[in-house]
Amino acid sequence: MKKIAILVDSTAYLTEEFRKKENLRVVYLTITLAGRTRRELLDIKLDEYQKYLTAENKVFPTTSQPPIGEVVIALEKFKEEGYTDVIAIGLSSGISGTYSSYNTAALMVAGINVHPFDSEVSCQAEGFYVTKTCKLIEEGKNPKEIIAELNEMKKNSKALFIVDDLSHLQRGGRLSQTQALVGNLLQVKPILHFDNKVIVPYQKIRTYKKAINKIYEVFGEFYSENKGKNIHVCIIHTKAEDRADDMEDYIKENYPDVKILKDEIGPVIATHLGLGAIGFAWTVL
Repeated sequence: MKKIAILVDSTAYLTEEFRKKENLRVVYLTITLAGRTRRELLDIKLDEYQKYLTAENKVFPTTSQPPIGEVVIALEKFKEEGYTDVIAIGLSSGISGTYSSYNTAALMVAGINVHPFDSEVSCQAEGFYVTKTCKLIEEGKNPKEIIAELNEMKKNSKALFIVDDLSHLQRGGRLSQTQALVGNLLQVKPILHFDNKVIVPYQKIRTYKKAINKIYEVFGEFYSENKGKNIHVCIIHTKAEDRADDMEDYIKENYPDVKILKDEIGPVIATHLGLGAIGFAWTVL
């Protein structure tokens, strides 16, 4: 009988409840600042880190995928504990080498089957796939069935976000210099999303209010098509508590049956989005 574990990277920003699960381990992306490399969440907390994201700061941090050695250690530990298979969930391969690391590490550890899954998103939207995987394992699904269901779930999931300053994405290589320059010069509030695993503009809008209303419109269409299903949303932000609270109030008032997770974005992804960013993602679990 198969015994299935879950491996996920830190940018899923899981709740404490999930991180305590016996069959789940987290591998941590790192941040390098002034020559010092630290693991997000463990070695540097978000409150401490946010001061490096201000406009006055002259040193731009860099981020990196989890060290391959840490992925190997996690897989070896699962093997020692009697697990036969690992569902390895990673943030989008278009913005990180984490998914590639899973594939490489799988070749280095004999005696355990690794099933890498590219979420094609990041942050708590990636965490939705962890929630689903836990549920499927409890239902007795095998690894092939789990990956198939995660891919189906991906078709019915969406994440949109707004940033105050596009230069963070441009400096981190997640958005082209031209896109960032034009957006900042025109002072637009482009709605961004993942398309074919990379971050691109979804729609260019002049004001924050209009951008948020567009997000509500897109979600409203999704809700109408999926009403009555187990709809989950996550509201995420970097030092934009008021905006996140307003969005939560709107969802509660207009969609009382929708389950809401609201949380902050962790250090690695905050590096690329900057302060004031807000994201909204949804799926059916």
